[in-house]
Amino acid sequence: MAKESICKDARARMEKVVMHLQEELRGLRTGRASPGLVENIKVECYGDFSPLKQLAAISTPDAQSIMIKPYDTTILASIEKAILQSDLGLTPSAEGKALRIVIPPLNEERRKKLALQAKEQGETAKVSLRNVRHDANKQADKEEKEGILTEDDAKRTKDDIQKLIHEYEGKLNDLVKKKTEEILKV
Repeated sequence: MAKESICKDARARMEKVVMHLQEELRGLRTGRASPGLVENIKVECYGDFSPLKQLAAISTPDAQSIMIKPYDTTILASIEKAILQSDLGLTPSAEGKALRIVIPPLNEERRKKLALQAKEQGETAKVSLRNVRHDANKQADKEEKEGILTEDDAKRTKDDIQKLIHEYEGKLNDLVKKKTEEILKV
């Protein structure tokens, strides 16, 4: 696999970890309405579960509400049920062939819980990064034993992977810090 490809593979996997954390943090509530809040809610329809963003147009007509217009109005009740069952604590109201969700302001206790949840998601992402590092280091050791990499190249590969870990942990920390500030801002 060689040194460059081990590092390239590790970087690509670490990038996926960062993107996954971004998606998860988008689903955390702040005081403002955002389509990201509801777009990944799984809705049961047509005998399967699909993310809301595939079933409806989601918009924010103002800072405190989300409007959901299903492409097929027969699934309106299924969408409403899925939102009520989600752990977001949101209550949709039917407006003709659409649903409106008014985002209530967060109280202090709920803000702290959400900030803690963001931090926990960040820690889970860091564990994923460490797993990537572990796999890459194992690959370097394996290639050293097989004679593909020299001992020095294997050591340099591990050093490069460690630098990658620091770089991507910094990115994760920045994401969590930004989201926490957003949540705690009144």
